[in-house]
Amino acid sequence: MPLLSIDTNVAIDGDQARALIRTASAEVASRLGKPERYVMIRLTHQPHMLFAGDDAPLAYLELKSIGLPEERTQALSQALCDLVSSALSIASDRIYIEFANAPRHLWGFDGGTF
Repeated sequence: MPLLSIDTNVAIDGDQARALIRTASAEVASRLGKPERYVMIRLTHQPHMLFAGDDAPLAYLELKSIGLPEERTQALSQALCDLVSSALSIASDRIYIEFANAPRHLWGFDGGTF
């Protein structure tokens, strides 16, 4: 159910990418109380990106989940910023995160919806 998309203009090697998405998957599952078997992480690196008129290292994250608790977005923001900042050496003030609560009937899986 949860999907975390990470877009960054930072070059990432294969081992670094695998470590980041594995850590992110466990973190999202734990923080949302969801089984990790339903968590998907998507990492896109080195697209052309600009933030505040500057192409210094940056990241844009989207976290979408069914039943995303609004009261947890602050803690999720902190945890995800810390994770990406630490893993990719991106200043936290160069990371945007968009949260979205997906209605069950608009989230498909295994030929059906949740």
